[in-house]
Amino acid sequence: MQGNIPPGAQETLEELQSLQEQAQQIVTQRTEAERSLEQAKNANEVLEDVDEDATMYRQVGELLIETDYAAADEDLEDRIGTLEIRVETLKKQEERVQSQFEDLQNELRSKLGEAQGAGGA
Repeated sequence: MQGNIPPGAQETLEELQSLQEQAQQIVTQRTEAERSLEQAKNANEVLEDVDEDATMYRQVGELLIETDYAAADEDLEDRIGTLEIRVETLKKQEERVQSQFEDLQNELRSKLGEAQGAGGA
């Protein structure tokens, strides 16, 4: 089938495939970031119900390290803020790639249309 595709259209098709792979990676990253954000928000809700004098621990790798309420609250708020920014950034990247994908699809249709018009003439 590649023999029927004009050279310029083949390059555009390859770019489309690359963009599709990139879009899939971005969606996966966004989904993971949204999941982490939801978990952090849930943890924040749980933290609100914890007495500020309670002994608390945070996981650092394989270890549990004692921490205080204020530090845990601040770290969690920072994590939530960072994840919200990450999710928004990934959404914008996803929109940009989708727009590029649509532009390339139109370009490919145009090239294929021109090739059919030239072949039929």
